[in-house]
Amino acid sequence: MHVRTPWLSKAYTALGAKPQLVFLLILLIKSYLAWFVIFEHSPGMAPLISEIPFIIALFCLIEYFASKRKMVIYLVVNLLLTGIFFAVIMYYKYYGVIVTYHALQQVNQVTAVKNSVFSLLDPYFLFIFTDILLFAYVFFRQRKAESWKQLNQRSSRRGMLLSIFTLMIVVCLMNILPNRASMNERVKAGEMGILNYEAYTIFSSEKVDPVDQSLITQEAINELKGIEPVAPEDAKYNGAAKGKNLIIIQMESFQNFLIDLKVEGQEVTPTMNKLAHEGFYFPHFYQQVGQGNTSDAEFVVNTSYYIPPRGAATMMYVDKALPSLPKLLQAEGYDTATFHTNVVEFWNRGELYSSLGFDRYYDAEFFGEEDVIFFGASDEVLYKKTAEELKRMHASEQPFYSQVISMTAHHPFTIPLEKDQITLPDRYKETFVGDYIRSQNYADRMLGKFIDDLKESGIWEDSLIVIYGDHLGLPIYSLNKEEKALMAEIHGREYGYTDMINIPLMVIGEGVTEPAVFDQLGGQSDLLPTIANLMGISLSDHIHFGQDILNHQNNILPQRYYLPSGSLVSSHSLFMPGEGYEDGTQYSLSGDEDSAGSVTEDEYNRALELLHLSDSYVLQLPDKKPAE
Repeated sequence: MHVRTPWLSKAYTALGAKPQLVFLLILLIKSYLAWFVIFEHSPGMAPLISEIPFIIALFCLIEYFASKRKMVIYLVVNLLLTGIFFAVIMYYKYYGVIVTYHALQQVNQVTAVKNSVFSLLDPYFLFIFTDILLFAYVFFRQRKAESWKQLNQRSSRRGMLLSIFTLMIVVCLMNILPNRASMNERVKAGEMGILNYEAYTIFSSEKVDPVDQSLITQEAINELKGIEPVAPEDAKYNGAAKGKNLIIIQMESFQNFLIDLKVEGQEVTPTMNKLAHEGFYFPHFYQQVGQGNTSDAEFVVNTSYYIPPRGAATMMYVDKALPSLPKLLQAEGYDTATFHTNVVEFWNRGELYSSLGFDRYYDAEFFGEEDVIFFGASDEVLYKKTAEELKRMHASEQPFYSQVISMTAHHPFTIPLEKDQITLPDRYKETFVGDYIRSQNYADRMLGKFIDDLKESGIWEDSLIVIYGDHLGLPIYSLNKEEKALMAEIHGREYGYTDMINIPLMVIGEGVTEPAVFDQLGGQSDLLPTIANLMGISLSDHIHFGQDILNHQNNILPQRYYLPSGSLVSSHSLFMPGEGYEDGTQYSLSGDEDSAGSVTEDEYNRALELLHLSDSYVLQLPDKKPAE
């Protein structure tokens, strides 16, 4: 005899009698959970007004069209909408933006970074799936209630359903149409409702007509940036590193606050601190990456173009023959190579390197599976084997350009304990901030060994060394209350958006640089023109959206990810728009909200035009030739 518990019988009865109301209540609760995570203010009645009409419209379609397996369809719709709410929560916790269907092209990367995904999970997020587990148990393990069968057989008033559906669609459109012009995606989702926003992104056409290529000139770009070109003969440091090797070291998740940071008297990054004091140090340097993170940094640094409006550059732009730093240096007789311990297929890097024109790449096949951390060999292996290969390249007496991509200090920063050589106070233990500091301390030590190898082999004195962080490591949206308190302790004030995207830049070259701190604003798009000046390479035939930050003070840095669209950094402030400029928010770069200087509306409009020009220019580049 099959015995059913009383509470399960009651659940059966409720589902059979009014499944629409049960699922409606469940999805309303889930929508409130998503709103509480994403939006800073209390949602109030907003989910009820914006999310419920969308859900009711879906239920009307089920009632109108489904005559069989209606309960199964309700369960599937519940699972689908739950998945959307959960994806929105998780994506926001890392990227700080509202996920859309465009991110589906990123799905194949998720398994490789599953540790990062799991680290973002707060236990209460999983409550969003509780009802699904219960329904699965009921559906597969219990006898189907007679009321379920009656539900499938029950005839619905189709005319009334059409009326309700039409009314709900009208309400949805009233939420969507007046708010289409909002620049900030989070503001737009808050005004439309999360589900309405997701639907809007699917059905809306955001295609923008490109600017005619003949109108995209360096003069037009310089005018938008507000800079006057400097003749090569008048430029400071022009050709100072001519003929030297170029080694670019891209540090994984390395933020600027680490420089000179001490915890309980211990230097966290002594190698980077020494480099900052011995060479050119740019403390006001900012990331310009997008969905592709590290690979986007590689793209921006090597092209001086901005990331695409959607997707990673390695997915959207690699079918183009990209003008690039490797190609500029090859024209000067350089051998070019890039080093990364992951498989080259990750983030489609093989196609990126082909488009950039690197002579060759070194990936997991070269570095092997020795001392694997996360998804590739450790920084220790990276630097050891790279140093050996650079010695071989140096012995050929042909100058070379090598980009070295570090990786061990990768989110979620849980390196093996045996690699940990810094002792942190108890308040840092088992925290995101503490793990980050431990990882960066290890990465810094391995960098120090690499530099020692370069000096021992004579490569250091013959090279220009450029070191920068690829992107942030500690998103504000990922930190809990205790971790935010630790960051406030480190900064001496609240940890803010400007701190989050601030990465360091060091340039070191014997006979080229001296100890100096440059206070001007810079970003990753500025590296190509700055390096070109140092190496005496003409950019007369290379359109670039960055600037030589050794010779220009004023700057505009458009941002496209981790911050809302329309965000930008100028010499004094970070600006984040609301619906537009008028209701935007200014954040002082110094952290002092009373300090003078703010982004003007003219700068805001010019930043948007710069993004449009970059998109237009790259999309109109010729396609690269197929590999022979």
